[in-house]
Amino acid sequence: MSHRLLSLLSITGSLLFFSQCATTVETDKPGTAQRAMRQETASAPAATASTGTEAATASAAAPVPVPGTMEAAARKSSADYRNEIRIADATLKGSPRNFDALLTRAKAKSHLKDYADAIADYNLAARLKPTNAEVYYNRGLNRLKLKQYTPAISDFSKATKYNPTDKEAFFGRGAARMQMFNFKGAIPDFTKAIELDPTYADAYEYRGISYSSINKPAEAKTDLEKATQLNPEAAKSLRRYAGK
Repeated sequence: MSHRLLSLLSITGSLLFFSQCATTVETDKPGTAQRAMRQETASAPAATASTGTEAATASAAAPVPVPGTMEAAARKSSADYRNEIRIADATLKGSPRNFDALLTRAKAKSHLKDYADAIADYNLAARLKPTNAEVYYNRGLNRLKLKQYTPAISDFSKATKYNPTDKEAFFGRGAARMQMFNFKGAIPDFTKAIELDPTYADAYEYRGISYSSINKPAEAKTDLEKATQLNPEAAKSLRRYAGK
């Protein structure tokens, strides 16, 4: 999983009812990161497969999963992020339209869990560079953390428009749709992420859970078995959602 995806999963905290699914956090740049935040979802109840409806019975009060703890973030302290904000503030005081300073400050605020202020900076950055996919992806992550699922879906859609090969943006949109119990709508997003990366274990896992939630057990089992082959930790979801 990439650092950026880990952001997504960590920001969502614990995807709703996912008992053992991955979660995403914001990162400074694309790269490879490890799965995180599974422990946050351990206590969430499983979804009950729907019959004739897209929504499954699940606990809406369960914590929301997002990108987990990423390796890059682990090497920085809160003081480091506050220092980045001070430097960016100084830069922006003399050059208020400095895109790089806005982006740096937004990411630092996000790591400090100041999601609303981070979104304000991403809003400014988006006005400066309205076709920058990274801005929309990261703003979507922050909106996931604030449980603003519809705006998050809009942001991930813009990210995929300006970067059609960003598998994590498709994954993020699928995760946001799952948060809204739109499991059927999430499946094409996970499918696209898998097309972009056939070894994307998290996409197989989340698609499998989505299939289970719309009462398609055969498809769910196939996806969850594939996810487990790629990442043994997905065996927990296999047992939970496919009876293994």
